[in-house]
Amino acid sequence: MKTSILSLLALLLANFALAQHQPDGAWEFRGIDTVHTLIIADNYFSMAGYTIVEKKFFDSYGGTMHYTSGKITGKIEFNSSSKEGIGKTYTYPVKIQGNEMLLTRNGTRELWKRVDDGKGQLAGNWRIISREQNGKMNTMDPGPRKTVKILSGTRFQWVAINTETGEFGGTGGGKYTLENGKYTEVIEFFSRDSSRVGLSLSFDARVDGREWHHWGKSSKGEAVNEIWLR
Repeated sequence: MKTSILSLLALLLANFALAQHQPDGAWEFRGIDTVHTLIIADNYFSMAGYTIVEKKFFDSYGGTMHYTSGKITGKIEFNSSSKEGIGKTYTYPVKIQGNEMLLTRNGTRELWKRVDDGKGQLAGNWRIISREQNGKMNTMDPGPRKTVKILSGTRFQWVAINTETGEFGGTGGGKYTLENGKYTEVIEFFSRDSSRVGLSLSFDARVDGREWHHWGKSSKGEAVNEIWLR
């Protein structure tokens, strides 16, 4: 019995150590007057940058991401600044230790700080599949034009993109909570309208397997009723 308990404890400690060295979750990299947020979930990443004082969005990009010891690899799926590079693969050296991640991109070393470990009921890579219009739920067929929402345990970012043409439709993100059937967002950046930064929006929410239903009012006060698929 004692050996079994010790073996179980060793396994738990090993799993904890492995989790500490995984990139899943939310990260931040801060400059003098800028902040970049990075969310990694379901082998996908989204990164966004905005100014700290004025809260003005200036760039975002993301795509698939796979982590092996010492490097991350994947394919860029969207880039708000340029279509160049979309569809191309990348490989970046990375070192994760505790709540810090040293990432080297294009010869520049960046020290990212962990915001959360990516655990939570909504943590994942979601794609909108149905939206109510004129009192009727309309199904959205899979295709190159899509809206995705990447969530960690505490942060979110949505992105509207066209993976075929490279068109970037917009993005927004910030912090969120899900408590007692209420999903609440606090907007920290919004590419289309920086005046909405700081707004708090609450929706009724229900997670049913791989589907996330939420409904309420948008930042414009319009009715929202959507279904997202993980």
